[in-house]
Amino acid sequence: MKRLLNTLYVTSEGARLRKDGQNVVVEIDGVDRGRAPAHLLGQVVCFAGAEISPPLMSFCAEAGISIAFLSTTGRFLARVEGPQSGNVLLRRAQHRRTEDADLALGIAQSIVAAKTANQRGVIRRALRDHGGAMATAPRDCLDLAERRLSDAARLALSAPDLDYLRGQEGEAANAYFAAFPHLLRNPDFGFSGRNRRPPRDPVNAVLSLLYVLLAQDCRAACETHGLDPQMGFLHRDRPGRMSLALDLMEEFRAPMADRLCLSLFNRRQLADRDFRAEETGAVLLSDSGRETVLKAWQERKRETLRHAFFDEVAFFGLFPQMQAQLLARHLRGELDGYPAWIWR
Repeated sequence: MKRLLNTLYVTSEGARLRKDGQNVVVEIDGVDRGRAPAHLLGQVVCFAGAEISPPLMSFCAEAGISIAFLSTTGRFLARVEGPQSGNVLLRRAQHRRTEDADLALGIAQSIVAAKTANQRGVIRRALRDHGGAMATAPRDCLDLAERRLSDAARLALSAPDLDYLRGQEGEAANAYFAAFPHLLRNPDFGFSGRNRRPPRDPVNAVLSLLYVLLAQDCRAACETHGLDPQMGFLHRDRPGRMSLALDLMEEFRAPMADRLCLSLFNRRQLADRDFRAEETGAVLLSDSGRETVLKAWQERKRETLRHAFFDEVAFFGLFPQMQAQLLARHLRGELDGYPAWIWR
């Protein structure tokens, strides 16, 4: 199984990265502020226009270390990586399946059913841990959402076509995010619905950043196992969209990103000082807030869980890699279906 490599996050304004032997060095104002051994890195993520020396960029390309550039708000800008050695026969099989809606349907059904079941899992966990302390109205709302998500997961598996399936996914999302405010136990923050580009409240600001980070991990997982991250089964093709990476991340949104977001607010690890409001109405993470989220994300990825299909305990951050491997095996004909991951 692939080793969980570290991600180096560079968030300081004016930071410059350079190569020193087999190390990546971060300097600010000409002073070295940190270094990381390259053999432990799988990815470098740069915020705030960090500068990277050409020798380091070449070194990372040769060593298989990808470099992603994000805006200060966490919006993906660009990615630099070396040559990909994916199996051309695997990619041809993937392309054939994505071009035929009937062939793509089975994989997409598994993804949506797992996504919906994992959203239901977040709500069930809240009811189990905190339902007894909730007022009647919030508890009833969560109970209703749990039933709606159960129905949506069941209907997803019997969807007759992709359009119907996407409709079920939308219904599930509406039920889930309608209940999401009742999962927040910090009275200093509220949630009135999912919004982005730009996010207009602190909760959405954190969700947006976590989704960007998760998408980058899922793209790396696709490429590691020879899959084309642009050609998806559920998400429609669009220039510049990494549709398969977005497909893969659907299974992990709720248990990896949403639960972490809720924990950061419910445990009061984030406060008003960690956000700033822009004149445009956007609400953005401050430098300190972004650092808190990134640290928590790395810690979340280092938690261990048992993967049901492989029947082994692994770092949570490796689960996208494991699912990409299973998808590749299915496309090669080694598995009859794609076993999407359901959080238990």
